[in-house]
Amino acid sequence: MSDERATPVSLKGMEAGGPPVPGTGAIRTGQRRPVGRRAGVLLLGLIVPALILLAWHLSTVSGFFRPSQLPSPASVLAAAVDLIERGQLANHILISTQRVVLGFLIGSVLGVLAGALLGLSRIADVLLTPTVGALRAVPSLAWVPLLVLWIGINEDSKVTLISIGAFFPVFTTLYLGLRHVDRNLVEAARAFGLNGVRLLTTVQLPAVVPALFSGLRLALAQSWLFLVAAELIASSMGLGFLLTDSQQTGRVDRIILAIILLAVIGKTTDALLGIAERWAVRRWA
Repeated sequence: MSDERATPVSLKGMEAGGPPVPGTGAIRTGQRRPVGRRAGVLLLGLIVPALILLAWHLSTVSGFFRPSQLPSPASVLAAAVDLIERGQLANHILISTQRVVLGFLIGSVLGVLAGALLGLSRIADVLLTPTVGALRAVPSLAWVPLLVLWIGINEDSKVTLISIGAFFPVFTTLYLGLRHVDRNLVEAARAFGLNGVRLLTTVQLPAVVPALFSGLRLALAQSWLFLVAAELIASSMGLGFLLTDSQQTGRVDRIILAIILLAVIGKTTDALLGIAERWAVRRWA
């Protein structure tokens, strides 16, 4: 007696003249979560930050920490209001975001190109992988003196440093993803006449979409980390500059404000990239 709960079958393979692909219909319908569930997940994720904020408030009002050690949440909010009234806070946020976005885009594009080259070409893999691996081990701050000498103290040196930070996560995940694509799948595609660019765009890249976006999200996090190092290069604006300037002037409230802003903006950009990831996985993976 046959099982009535048959696995859903995609018609894409049949339309292309190939065998049907089982299970894809169920995957596509199951990927969309209800809006109410997403809101519930978001609210649960806010519980820990709320508890941290409460503990922070209680530790300051009880006198456990001196204001010079840990200002109260109200003091940090007052510092934010003061910078807003001076017209400085928005400029710090915008210039840092601009640097991160530019560096992230440049580094990601170069990482995709290098990862595809070394992941698909055995000769390039043998020749270049040891060198790229050695460069990946260089600490971020070690690039700062060289960039200042080569490029100078300007925006280009800052964006270049952030690009270096974004390059390696994208390169590594794409390279490893392409090296581990199922060879039986590739051979089957070649049997159907797919080669070169068509093979890459039709089979190999869709197979590594989840890995690629994992690398992109790591690269975005690295970009925000490298931002602080980049803004040490004689910067006069930005959240990294706000951190170092506040340290020199003893403004702990502004230091904590800059840290909170980096966390919030970093998480927001990661969430936007996560939306793009879900769309790409539904579209190609």
